[in-house]
Amino acid sequence: MQRLLFPRLKALMGSPCLRLLGPRAAPRTQCGCSCGVRRPLRPGQYSTISEVALQSGRGTVSLPSKSAERVVGRWLLVCSGTVAGAVILGGVTRLTESGLSMVDWHLIKEMKPPTSQEEWEAEFQKYQQFPEFKILNHDMTLTEFKFIWYMEYSHRMWGRLVGLAYILPAAYFWRKGWLSRGMKGRVLALCGLVCFQGLLGWYMVKSGLEEKPDSYDIPRVSQYRLAAHLGSALVLYCASLWTSLSLLLPRHKLPETRQLLWLRRCAHGTAGLVFLTALSGAFVAGLDAGLVYNSFPKMGESWIPEDLFTFSPILRNVFENPTMVQFDHRILGIASVTAVTVLYFLSRRIPLPRRTRMAAVTLLALAYTQVGLGISTLLMYVPTPLAATHQSGSLALLSVALWLMNELRRVPK
Repeated sequence: MQRLLFPRLKALMGSPCLRLLGPRAAPRTQCGCSCGVRRPLRPGQYSTISEVALQSGRGTVSLPSKSAERVVGRWLLVCSGTVAGAVILGGVTRLTESGLSMVDWHLIKEMKPPTSQEEWEAEFQKYQQFPEFKILNHDMTLTEFKFIWYMEYSHRMWGRLVGLAYILPAAYFWRKGWLSRGMKGRVLALCGLVCFQGLLGWYMVKSGLEEKPDSYDIPRVSQYRLAAHLGSALVLYCASLWTSLSLLLPRHKLPETRQLLWLRRCAHGTAGLVFLTALSGAFVAGLDAGLVYNSFPKMGESWIPEDLFTFSPILRNVFENPTMVQFDHRILGIASVTAVTVLYFLSRRIPLPRRTRMAAVTLLALAYTQVGLGISTLLMYVPTPLAATHQSGSLALLSVALWLMNELRRVPK
Protein backbone atom coordinates (compact mmCIF):
# COMPACT_ATOMS: atom_id res chain seq x y z
CA MET A 1 0.00 0.00 0.00
CA GLN A 2 2.83 2.41 0.85
CA ARG A 3 4.56 1.68 -2.48
CA LEU A 4 1.28 2.53 -4.27
CA LEU A 5 0.41 5.70 -2.40
CA PHE A 6 3.67 7.50 -1.61
CA PRO A 7 5.02 7.86 -5.18
CA ARG A 8 1.72 9.43 -6.27
CA LEU A 9 1.69 11.71 -3.23
CA LYS A 10 5.27 12.81 -3.92
CA ALA A 11 4.42 13.50 -7.56
CA LEU A 12 1.35 15.50 -6.53
CA MET A 13 3.23 17.58 -3.96
CA GLY A 14 5.92 18.25 -6.50
CA SER A 15 3.58 19.52 -9.18
CA PRO A 16 3.86 23.21 -10.15
CA CYS A 17 0.14 23.83 -9.49
CA LEU A 18 0.34 22.90 -5.80
CA ARG A 19 3.70 24.64 -5.31
CA LEU A 20 1.99 27.89 -6.30
CA LEU A 21 -0.78 27.47 -3.72
CA GLY A 22 1.42 27.72 -0.61
CA PRO A 23 4.14 30.17 0.51
CA ARG A 24 7.68 29.17 -0.39
CA ALA A 25 9.66 27.18 2.14
CA ALA A 26 12.80 28.68 3.59
CA PRO A 27 15.99 27.88 1.63
CA ARG A 28 18.32 25.20 2.87
CA THR A 29 21.89 25.91 3.94
CA GLN A 30 24.63 23.62 2.70
CA CYS A 31 26.81 21.97 5.28
CA GLY A 32 29.27 20.34 2.97
CA CYS A 33 27.47 17.03 2.88
CA SER A 34 24.65 15.60 0.74
CA CYS A 35 21.91 16.62 3.18
CA GLY A 36 20.53 20.08 3.78
CA VAL A 37 19.40 21.71 6.99
CA ARG A 38 16.13 23.66 6.79
CA ARG A 39 16.24 27.11 8.30
CA PRO A 40 13.60 27.98 10.93
CA LEU A 41 10.41 29.36 9.36
CA ARG A 42 9.11 32.78 10.27
CA PRO A 43 5.58 33.03 11.82
CA GLY A 44 2.90 32.67 9.12
CA GLN A 45 5.25 30.79 6.76
CA TYR A 46 4.29 27.21 5.79
CA SER A 47 6.21 24.52 4.04
CA THR A 48 3.48 22.28 2.61
CA ILE A 49 -0.01 22.63 1.19
CA SER A 50 -1.36 20.44 4.00
CA GLU A 51 -0.06 22.92 6.58
CA VAL A 52 -1.79 25.74 4.71
CA ALA A 53 -5.06 23.82 4.70
CA LEU A 54 -4.82 22.91 8.37
CA GLN A 55 -3.97 26.49 9.34
CA SER A 56 -7.07 27.74 7.46
CA GLY A 57 -9.23 25.31 9.47
CA ARG A 58 -10.58 23.38 6.49
CA GLY A 59 -8.20 20.51 6.15
CA THR A 60 -9.07 20.16 2.44
CA VAL A 61 -7.92 21.90 -0.71
CA SER A 62 -10.60 24.38 -1.78
CA LEU A 63 -10.23 23.65 -5.49
CA PRO A 64 -13.02 21.20 -6.45
CA SER A 65 -12.10 18.16 -8.53
CA LYS A 66 -14.01 16.76 -11.48
CA SER A 67 -15.51 14.06 -9.28
CA ALA A 68 -16.73 16.70 -6.82
CA GLU A 69 -18.31 18.63 -9.70
CA ARG A 70 -20.17 15.49 -10.77
CA VAL A 71 -21.49 14.98 -7.24
CA VAL A 72 -22.68 18.61 -7.06
CA GLY A 73 -24.23 18.28 -10.53
CA ARG A 74 -26.19 15.18 -9.52
CA TRP A 75 -27.34 16.88 -6.33
CA LEU A 76 -28.69 19.87 -8.27
CA LEU A 77 -30.36 17.51 -10.74
CA VAL A 78 -32.20 15.84 -7.84
CA CYS A 79 -33.08 19.28 -6.46
CA SER A 80 -34.58 20.34 -9.80
CA GLY A 81 -36.64 17.13 -9.72
CA THR A 82 -38.03 18.02 -6.30
CA VAL A 83 -38.94 21.50 -7.56
CA ALA A 84 -40.72 19.94 -10.54
CA GLY A 85 -42.65 17.72 -8.12
CA ALA A 86 -43.66 20.78 -6.09
CA VAL A 87 -44.89 22.58 -9.22
CA ILE A 88 -46.93 19.57 -10.35
CA LEU A 89 -48.39 19.01 -6.88
CA GLY A 90 -49.20 22.71 -6.62
CA GLY A 91 -51.04 22.53 -9.94
CA VAL A 92 -53.13 19.60 -8.73
CA THR A 93 -53.84 21.47 -5.49
CA ARG A 94 -55.10 24.42 -7.53
CA LEU A 95 -57.20 22.23 -9.83
CA THR A 96 -58.91 20.50 -6.88
CA GLU A 97 -59.53 23.90 -5.23
CA SER A 98 -57.66 22.80 -2.12
CA GLY A 99 -55.26 25.70 -1.70
CA LEU A 100 -57.35 27.67 0.81
CA SER A 101 -58.14 24.78 3.16
CA MET A 102 -55.29 25.60 5.58
CA VAL A 103 -56.01 29.09 6.85
CA ASP A 104 -52.80 29.72 8.83
CA TRP A 105 -49.09 29.12 8.41
CA HIS A 106 -46.52 27.82 10.91
CA LEU A 107 -43.12 26.53 9.92
CA ILE A 108 -42.94 23.74 12.53
CA LYS A 109 -46.33 23.53 14.25
CA GLU A 110 -48.33 22.65 11.13
CA MET A 111 -46.07 19.71 10.30
CA LYS A 112 -48.18 17.56 12.63
CA PRO A 113 -51.64 16.95 11.08
CA PRO A 114 -54.80 16.60 13.18
CA THR A 115 -55.19 13.11 14.62
CA SER A 116 -58.29 13.11 16.80
CA GLN A 117 -61.87 13.94 15.95
CA GLU A 118 -61.72 17.03 18.16
CA GLU A 119 -58.67 18.38 16.33
CA TRP A 120 -60.34 17.84 12.94
CA GLU A 121 -63.49 19.59 14.14
CA ALA A 122 -61.41 22.56 15.35
CA GLU A 123 -59.58 22.75 12.00
CA PHE A 124 -62.86 22.58 10.10
CA GLN A 125 -64.35 25.35 12.24
CA LYS A 126 -61.40 27.62 11.40
CA TYR A 127 -62.00 26.98 7.69
CA GLN A 128 -65.70 27.84 8.09
CA GLN A 129 -64.82 31.41 9.10
CA PHE A 130 -63.43 32.26 5.66
CA PRO A 131 -65.07 33.23 2.33
CA GLU A 132 -64.46 29.99 0.43
CA PHE A 133 -66.65 28.00 2.82
CA LYS A 134 -69.31 30.71 3.12
CA ILE A 135 -69.73 31.27 -0.62
CA LEU A 136 -68.59 28.09 -2.36
CA ASN A 137 -68.43 25.16 0.08
CA HIS A 138 -71.15 25.95 2.62
CA ASP A 139 -72.52 22.39 2.36
CA MET A 140 -69.13 20.65 2.65
CA THR A 141 -68.82 17.71 5.04
CA LEU A 142 -65.88 16.95 7.30
CA THR A 143 -64.83 14.03 5.09
CA GLU A 144 -64.70 16.29 2.03
CA PHE A 145 -62.77 18.87 4.02
CA LYS A 146 -60.16 16.27 4.99
CA PHE A 147 -59.44 15.60 1.31
CA ILE A 148 -58.73 19.21 0.37
CA TRP A 149 -56.84 19.76 3.63
CA TYR A 150 -54.52 16.84 2.96
CA MET A 151 -53.94 18.09 -0.60
CA GLU A 152 -52.70 21.46 0.68
CA TYR A 153 -50.82 19.79 3.54
CA SER A 154 -48.92 17.53 1.13
CA HIS A 155 -47.97 20.53 -1.00
CA ARG A 156 -46.62 22.41 2.01
CA MET A 157 -44.72 19.40 3.34
CA TRP A 158 -43.21 18.83 -0.09
CA GLY A 159 -42.08 22.45 -0.07
CA ARG A 160 -40.25 21.85 3.22
CA LEU A 161 -38.62 18.76 1.68
CA VAL A 162 -37.41 20.92 -1.21
CA GLY A 163 -35.86 23.36 1.26
CA LEU A 164 -34.01 20.58 3.08
CA ALA A 165 -32.85 19.08 -0.23
CA TYR A 166 -31.14 22.38 -1.06
CA ILE A 167 -29.88 23.69 2.26
CA LEU A 168 -28.45 20.61 4.02
CA PRO A 169 -26.30 19.29 1.12
CA ALA A 170 -25.23 22.85 0.29
CA ALA A 171 -23.84 23.29 3.81
CA TYR A 172 -22.05 19.92 3.57
CA PHE A 173 -20.47 20.64 0.17
CA TRP A 174 -19.44 24.11 1.33
CA ARG A 175 -17.76 22.62 4.39
CA LYS A 176 -15.95 19.99 2.31
CA GLY A 177 -14.62 22.64 -0.08
CA TRP A 178 -16.33 21.08 -3.11
CA LEU A 179 -17.81 24.35 -4.34
CA SER A 180 -15.80 26.78 -6.45
CA ARG A 181 -16.05 30.49 -5.80
CA GLY A 182 -18.58 31.03 -8.58
CA MET A 183 -20.60 27.97 -7.57
CA LYS A 184 -20.85 29.26 -3.99
CA GLY A 185 -22.64 32.35 -5.27
CA ARG A 186 -25.05 30.24 -7.32
CA VAL A 187 -25.81 27.90 -4.43
CA LEU A 188 -26.44 30.82 -2.07
CA ALA A 189 -28.83 32.35 -4.62
CA LEU A 190 -30.68 29.03 -5.05
CA CYS A 191 -31.07 28.52 -1.30
CA GLY A 192 -32.28 32.09 -0.89
CA LEU A 193 -34.80 31.60 -3.68
CA VAL A 194 -36.13 28.46 -1.95
CA CYS A 195 -36.79 30.40 1.25
CA PHE A 196 -38.36 33.26 -0.70
CA GLN A 197 -40.59 30.75 -2.50
CA GLY A 198 -42.09 29.54 0.79
CA LEU A 199 -42.90 33.06 1.96
CA LEU A 200 -44.35 33.94 -1.42
CA GLY A 201 -46.61 30.88 -1.26
CA TRP A 202 -48.19 32.03 1.98
CA TYR A 203 -48.48 35.59 0.66
CA MET A 204 -50.43 34.14 -2.28
CA VAL A 205 -52.75 32.09 -0.04
CA LYS A 206 -53.55 35.13 2.11
CA SER A 207 -55.04 36.89 -0.92
CA GLY A 208 -57.73 34.19 -1.12
CA LEU A 209 -58.61 34.42 2.56
CA GLU A 210 -59.44 38.13 2.56
CA GLU A 211 -63.04 39.19 3.10
CA LYS A 212 -64.62 41.18 0.24
CA PRO A 213 -67.97 42.46 1.57
CA ASP A 214 -69.37 43.71 -1.75
CA SER A 215 -68.30 40.71 -3.82
CA TYR A 216 -70.03 37.37 -4.36
CA ASP A 217 -67.46 35.99 -6.78
CA ILE A 218 -65.89 32.62 -6.13
CA PRO A 219 -63.02 33.18 -3.66
CA ARG A 220 -59.67 32.62 -5.32
CA VAL A 221 -56.10 33.70 -4.86
CA SER A 222 -54.77 36.72 -6.73
CA GLN A 223 -53.66 35.73 -10.22
CA TYR A 224 -50.75 38.16 -9.88
CA ARG A 225 -49.46 36.43 -6.76
CA LEU A 226 -50.10 33.01 -8.30
CA ALA A 227 -48.03 33.99 -11.34
CA ALA A 228 -45.26 35.31 -9.09
CA HIS A 229 -45.29 32.05 -7.08
CA LEU A 230 -45.16 29.91 -10.22
CA GLY A 231 -42.63 32.18 -11.92
CA SER A 232 -40.18 32.03 -9.02
CA ALA A 233 -40.56 28.23 -8.92
CA LEU A 234 -39.79 28.04 -12.64
CA VAL A 235 -36.73 30.27 -12.20
CA LEU A 236 -35.52 28.03 -9.38
CA TYR A 237 -36.14 24.94 -11.49
CA CYS A 238 -34.41 26.32 -14.59
CA ALA A 239 -31.40 27.62 -12.67
CA SER A 240 -30.91 24.29 -10.87
CA LEU A 241 -31.35 22.22 -14.01
CA TRP A 242 -29.08 24.44 -16.11
CA THR A 243 -26.30 24.36 -13.51
CA SER A 244 -26.54 20.58 -13.13
CA LEU A 245 -26.43 20.01 -16.89
CA SER A 246 -23.45 22.35 -17.19
CA LEU A 247 -21.57 20.28 -14.61
CA LEU A 248 -22.58 16.84 -15.87
CA LEU A 249 -22.56 17.13 -19.67
CA PRO A 250 -19.28 17.84 -21.47
CA ARG A 251 -19.35 20.61 -24.05
CA HIS A 252 -19.19 19.80 -27.74
CA LYS A 253 -16.47 21.39 -29.84
CA LEU A 254 -18.66 22.74 -32.62
CA PRO A 255 -17.36 24.87 -35.51
CA GLU A 256 -18.36 28.50 -34.90
CA THR A 257 -20.25 29.18 -38.13
CA ARG A 258 -22.96 31.70 -38.89
CA GLN A 259 -25.53 28.89 -39.04
CA LEU A 260 -24.59 27.69 -35.56
CA LEU A 261 -24.85 31.25 -34.24
CA TRP A 262 -28.39 31.54 -35.61
CA LEU A 263 -29.30 28.13 -34.18
CA ARG A 264 -27.98 29.12 -30.76
CA ARG A 265 -29.97 32.38 -30.78
CA CYS A 266 -33.08 30.55 -31.93
CA ALA A 267 -32.68 28.02 -29.10
CA HIS A 268 -32.45 30.83 -26.53
CA GLY A 269 -35.49 32.61 -27.95
CA THR A 270 -37.50 29.38 -28.07
CA ALA A 271 -36.70 28.56 -24.44
CA GLY A 272 -37.76 32.07 -23.40
CA LEU A 273 -41.02 31.70 -25.33
CA VAL A 274 -41.75 28.34 -23.68
CA PHE A 275 -41.08 29.89 -20.27
CA LEU A 276 -43.44 32.79 -21.00
CA THR A 277 -46.16 30.41 -22.20
CA ALA A 278 -45.89 28.36 -19.01
CA LEU A 279 -46.05 31.54 -16.93
CA SER A 280 -49.18 32.72 -18.76
CA GLY A 281 -50.80 29.46 -17.65
CA ALA A 282 -50.79 30.86 -14.10
CA PHE A 283 -53.17 33.62 -15.19
CA VAL A 284 -55.36 31.05 -16.95
CA ALA A 285 -55.53 29.00 -13.75
CA GLY A 286 -55.96 32.01 -11.48
CA LEU A 287 -58.96 33.35 -13.44
CA ASP A 288 -60.42 29.94 -14.45
CA ALA A 289 -60.00 31.20 -18.00
CA GLY A 290 -59.95 27.66 -19.36
CA LEU A 291 -63.73 27.51 -18.84
CA VAL A 292 -64.58 30.58 -20.92
CA TYR A 293 -64.37 29.41 -24.55
CA ASN A 294 -64.20 25.62 -24.82
CA SER A 295 -63.76 25.42 -28.58
CA PHE A 296 -60.81 25.30 -30.95
CA PRO A 297 -59.46 26.73 -33.21
CA LYS A 298 -62.14 29.43 -33.00
CA MET A 299 -63.24 31.04 -29.76
CA GLY A 300 -66.97 30.49 -29.96
CA GLU A 301 -68.16 31.51 -33.41
CA SER A 302 -65.32 33.88 -34.22
CA TRP A 303 -61.54 33.91 -34.46
CA ILE A 304 -61.27 37.04 -32.31
CA PRO A 305 -64.01 37.30 -29.63
CA GLU A 306 -65.80 40.58 -29.07
CA ASP A 307 -65.14 40.79 -25.33
CA LEU A 308 -61.34 40.96 -25.56
CA PHE A 309 -61.23 44.60 -24.41
CA THR A 310 -64.06 44.74 -21.90
CA PHE A 311 -62.05 46.33 -19.08
CA SER A 312 -60.64 49.83 -18.92
CA PRO A 313 -57.84 50.79 -19.13
CA ILE A 314 -56.98 48.39 -21.95
CA LEU A 315 -53.88 46.99 -20.22
CA ARG A 316 -56.06 45.46 -17.48
CA ASN A 317 -57.51 43.04 -20.01
CA VAL A 318 -54.15 41.33 -20.45
CA PHE A 319 -54.07 40.21 -16.81
CA GLU A 320 -57.67 40.38 -15.55
CA ASN A 321 -60.00 39.60 -18.46
CA PRO A 322 -60.46 35.78 -18.70
CA THR A 323 -61.19 35.99 -22.43
CA MET A 324 -58.02 37.94 -23.17
CA VAL A 325 -55.97 35.70 -20.86
CA GLN A 326 -57.10 32.57 -22.71
CA PHE A 327 -56.55 34.27 -26.07
CA ASP A 328 -52.99 35.24 -25.07
CA HIS A 329 -52.25 31.70 -23.87
CA ARG A 330 -53.42 30.30 -27.21
CA ILE A 331 -51.26 32.74 -29.17
CA LEU A 332 -48.21 32.02 -27.02
CA GLY A 333 -48.73 28.27 -27.38
CA ILE A 334 -48.99 28.51 -31.17
CA ALA A 335 -45.91 30.77 -31.26
CA SER A 336 -43.97 28.30 -29.10
CA VAL A 337 -44.72 25.26 -31.27
CA THR A 338 -43.90 27.30 -34.39
CA ALA A 339 -40.55 28.35 -32.90
CA VAL A 340 -39.75 24.75 -31.93
CA THR A 341 -40.54 23.60 -35.48
CA VAL A 342 -38.28 26.26 -37.02
CA LEU A 343 -35.55 25.36 -34.53
CA TYR A 344 -35.78 21.69 -35.50
CA PHE A 345 -35.43 22.36 -39.23
CA LEU A 346 -32.52 24.71 -38.59
CA SER A 347 -30.78 21.96 -36.63
CA ARG A 348 -31.20 19.59 -39.59
CA ARG A 349 -29.06 21.86 -41.77
CA ILE A 350 -26.03 21.70 -39.47
CA PRO A 351 -23.88 18.66 -38.66
CA LEU A 352 -24.50 18.18 -34.95
CA PRO A 353 -23.49 15.48 -32.45
CA ARG A 354 -25.93 12.64 -31.84
CA ARG A 355 -26.89 13.86 -28.37
CA THR A 356 -27.72 17.34 -29.67
CA ARG A 357 -29.88 15.93 -32.46
CA MET A 358 -31.69 13.78 -29.92
CA ALA A 359 -32.49 16.90 -27.87
CA ALA A 360 -33.90 18.68 -30.94
CA VAL A 361 -36.10 15.70 -31.92
CA THR A 362 -37.36 15.29 -28.34
CA LEU A 363 -38.21 18.98 -28.14
CA LEU A 364 -40.25 18.78 -31.36
CA ALA A 365 -42.16 15.68 -30.20
CA LEU A 366 -42.93 17.20 -26.79
CA ALA A 367 -44.09 20.49 -28.32
CA TYR A 368 -46.75 18.85 -30.48
CA THR A 369 -47.77 16.53 -27.62
CA GLN A 370 -48.20 19.56 -25.39
CA VAL A 371 -50.38 21.29 -27.99
CA GLY A 372 -52.56 18.19 -28.23
CA LEU A 373 -52.91 18.03 -24.45
CA GLY A 374 -53.84 21.71 -24.28
CA ILE A 375 -56.54 21.44 -26.94
CA SER A 376 -57.96 18.28 -25.34
CA THR A 377 -58.04 19.95 -21.91
CA LEU A 378 -59.92 22.90 -23.38
CA LEU A 379 -62.48 20.86 -25.34
CA MET A 380 -63.22 18.56 -22.39
CA TYR A 381 -63.84 21.44 -19.95
CA VAL A 382 -60.60 21.08 -17.97
CA PRO A 383 -60.77 17.63 -16.33
CA THR A 384 -58.30 17.46 -13.46
CA PRO A 385 -56.14 14.51 -14.68
CA LEU A 386 -55.78 15.93 -18.19
CA ALA A 387 -55.13 19.46 -16.96
CA ALA A 388 -52.48 18.21 -14.54
CA THR A 389 -50.81 16.30 -17.38
CA HIS A 390 -50.85 19.46 -19.51
CA GLN A 391 -49.19 21.42 -16.72
CA SER A 392 -46.56 18.71 -16.29
CA GLY A 393 -45.93 18.77 -20.03
CA SER A 394 -44.94 22.42 -19.88
CA LEU A 395 -42.18 21.52 -17.39
CA ALA A 396 -40.99 18.69 -19.62
CA LEU A 397 -40.91 20.99 -22.64
CA LEU A 398 -38.98 23.64 -20.72
CA SER A 399 -36.51 21.00 -19.51
CA VAL A 400 -35.71 19.78 -23.02
CA ALA A 401 -35.38 23.36 -24.27
CA LEU A 402 -32.74 23.95 -21.57
CA TRP A 403 -31.05 20.69 -22.51
CA LEU A 404 -30.77 21.79 -26.15
CA MET A 405 -29.43 25.20 -25.10
CA ASN A 406 -26.83 23.43 -22.98
CA GLU A 407 -25.82 21.25 -25.93
CA LEU A 408 -25.16 24.35 -28.04
CA ARG A 409 -22.99 26.16 -25.50
CA ARG A 410 -19.83 27.82 -26.75
CA VAL A 411 -16.62 26.08 -25.69
CA PRO A 412 -14.41 28.54 -23.77
CA LYS A 413 -11.05 29.25 -25.38
